[in-house]
Amino acid sequence: MELESKTAHFVDEPVNGSSPPSDGVSEEGVPHSREHTGKEGHLHTIGGGSANNRSRGPVDKLDRYLSAKPIISFGLTLQASWEAVALSFQSTLLNGGPSTLVYGAILSAFGSTAMAATLGEMASMQPCVGAQYRWTALLAPRGTNPRFWGYFQGWLTTFAWNAACALNPFLMGSMIQGCIILCNESYVPQGWHTTLLAYASMALPIFCNIYARRLIAPLEIASAVLHVLLLIVFVVVLTCMARRSTSDFVFETSFYGISGWSNQGIQWSVGLLAVIFPIGGYDAILHMADEVKDAKRKVPQAMVGSTALSSVVMFAFIIVLLFCIGDVDTVSATATGLPIIETLYQATNSKAGTVFLVTCIYFIIGASQFNILASVSRLAWAFAKDGGLPFSDKLSQVHPTLRIPINAVALTSTICLLINIIPVGSTTAFYALTSLSTLALYFSYCVPATLILMRKLENNFPAYGPWKIAGPYWVGLMVNIFAFAWGWYCVFSLCLPTLMPVTAANMNWAGPILAAVMVIAVTQWFVSGNKNFVLPKDELDE
Repeated sequence: MELESKTAHFVDEPVNGSSPPSDGVSEEGVPHSREHTGKEGHLHTIGGGSANNRSRGPVDKLDRYLSAKPIISFGLTLQASWEAVALSFQSTLLNGGPSTLVYGAILSAFGSTAMAATLGEMASMQPCVGAQYRWTALLAPRGTNPRFWGYFQGWLTTFAWNAACALNPFLMGSMIQGCIILCNESYVPQGWHTTLLAYASMALPIFCNIYARRLIAPLEIASAVLHVLLLIVFVVVLTCMARRSTSDFVFETSFYGISGWSNQGIQWSVGLLAVIFPIGGYDAILHMADEVKDAKRKVPQAMVGSTALSSVVMFAFIIVLLFCIGDVDTVSATATGLPIIETLYQATNSKAGTVFLVTCIYFIIGASQFNILASVSRLAWAFAKDGGLPFSDKLSQVHPTLRIPINAVALTSTICLLINIIPVGSTTAFYALTSLSTLALYFSYCVPATLILMRKLENNFPAYGPWKIAGPYWVGLMVNIFAFAWGWYCVFSLCLPTLMPVTAANMNWAGPILAAVMVIAVTQWFVSGNKNFVLPKDELDE
């Protein structure tokens, strides 16, 4: 029998005599508090924190200018799924091999789309820039402090996205170095070279985020079209020029034992990294919610649509890549540091042609970086508005003429640049820090996905928004359960080391760094968060 959700009613009233944070939940962009009518008919609110963090003027609002096509294109370009696989598939060659890429991509496609749909239902209920931390507070376990859970989740999500923001410039710098090595074998790459190239690669995304906001909509559509057209170019080049692998190699070959793991199931799980992170990050669309028209419908549609489309183009590229990969041993041992460069060179037998194709990937990753910087800065802005960050009064400001949270953009850019100094001393340390991104993001998805699933099983959850998973109640519930299982499986897999035996150099530091961030978040809560962080929210019926 189909279950019914509890009805939530929201009113535009200030909490405790002050204006609430404007996390952009009304369709017109007008900030308001949300209060839930409980079973007995009285209102429940959760406030707290200092008044100066809760009184926000009109300057804190962002303009809504993104419609359906630009925001779907935003997600498609940000994920850059097939380009991300091109830059990371070497990890799967060590753990699982071609069959893991093929069948892992299928599993990841269904799992990621299910998680995007699960988060999409919550986005339709409450579309807000804070997203995961807002929903975690909304659905916090009974008898606990919702403000603490929201604050804790806010720190995890913010840390994760700042780590992710630092990775793309590093990859862009590595692509340039790989092309230099291809053309000049005497070149010896240095860490400081990578840092300077990363800085150069960050210049245009930072400039455009500050001064080209109004160009976002057309640029997103153009980038998404280019993203798909370049896939066609790569498919044509590889299929027409590369030596073909057999279908047995693509669909049946597995590489086990190379990485030192003896358990094949563990190796298969470790090898999934190359197909998990390219179609993750769909919550980036959520963090743009204040700038999306009709956010309750368009945000969840864009999340699910872009993830599904990204999955399709990723799978298509994987099939073509494996059929045209060339000599696997040579590709894996390439001096360029990026196997895709060797694959393209074997196919074209032209250094100029290879450099051109790698440059195409470079530009799409640059467009992705533009989107990541925009999304992360909005997340920092929203978290600051709720008093979750130091100097919140400054970070929560919106520039009156540029209409962007310029201080949050500056903070995010600075963190990105600082993290990219690390390769000067150690690329191992850099990878250790940035490995946090995918793990922490999936953890941030799993928490609200788990809480909403618990509420649904109890038949005690907020009313659906205008968008929900199609079909009867049980279909949506099955999707939620699958998303729950997939999310926690990813969290487990992303903690595993890629090589055995484990050393300081090959250690997967994502798990320990995530634990360290959790400790920092809890400590910061007791130091200042419990005083400054305020999060009016809907309190579910007890």
